[in-house]
Amino acid sequence: MAVSLPLAVALGALMIDAILELSFITSMVAWLHNTASGTFTVNFNESTFELYGEPKHFLVNQGHTSNGAAGTAIVLIGFGGIVTLFLRSRPHILGQKFTSFIYGLWLTILVLGLMLTIAALGYVFAVTNAHKGQTIDVKVASTTGNHKYPLDTWTPQNWFPAVLKLDLANESQRNDIASHLRIMRGWQYNLIPMFLIQLTTTVLAFLEFLERRRSGPSHVAYGAVERSSAEQKMVATP
Repeated sequence: MAVSLPLAVALGALMIDAILELSFITSMVAWLHNTASGTFTVNFNESTFELYGEPKHFLVNQGHTSNGAAGTAIVLIGFGGIVTLFLRSRPHILGQKFTSFIYGLWLTILVLGLMLTIAALGYVFAVTNAHKGQTIDVKVASTTGNHKYPLDTWTPQNWFPAVLKLDLANESQRNDIASHLRIMRGWQYNLIPMFLIQLTTTVLAFLEFLERRRSGPSHVAYGAVERSSAEQKMVATP
């Protein structure tokens, strides 16, 4: 039995969306290390002070979880699925039993990957919403000296909007922060379509699995023999 078109399309869409998710997160991490690890110049009381780009209490584990979910979708579900479905359609390559084992393992990974994406989605929105609306106390920030801002706990999606509310002395810094804030919100909200596509992929994969079971092993074996015979004829043809 060939792979159904809806499953193939869903698998491709999942890989594309997961690559987009991973790209957004990678871009954010690179910017945090290269730019936000420095300071931003802030106007205050007819003078300026330097504010560290990251606060003392900075929550980033939700980004790691999302990164893991995207990586799983690309490598194990996406590329793993392509290899698995290829072998499933040609069981003579590795043998029927081992091919069935790989197929069952991939279906298990599909479920576990979906659970990881659900966990990442809930985790990111829960921790971000928990710190929504926080503001930076500019008086405290101006007296931190060579230390990071100590008050409250922050996520990237909460901290940088608060920074943008300050009177930043450098307009290019403001534009840079605003640009990367869109990327941060991008990977957060992209978890929603990634979850929906992954759910669709999982459902389609299991529907196809059930259809194969209803068809019975004879249908699978016949398909394999028929394909093998066709391949032999192609080789024999001068």
